[in-house]
Amino acid sequence: MPLTLSDEVLKQAGLTEQEARVEFACHLFDTGKLALWPAAQLAGMTRVEFEDELNQRRIPIYRMTLEEFQSDLKTLRELGRLQ
Repeated sequence: MPLTLSDEVLKQAGLTEQEARVEFACHLFDTGKLALWPAAQLAGMTRVEFEDELNQRRIPIYRMTLEEFQSDLKTLRELGRLQ
């Protein structure tokens, strides 16, 4: 189902159609509703362009889960014992 925004809504928001697509894609990525590549496609950008946009907005491209953090911490502790 397509989403349609009127020219009036875009005007009130002070956005072009492309800017609105980027805003929407960044928000959906930031909230975890879209993965990186689908969000980049929604924004009409390459993956690299979208990553640059996220960096400019200070939106992390990768967020470590608690399980990943705990696993990395365990590995670091084990490496510390080896030295």
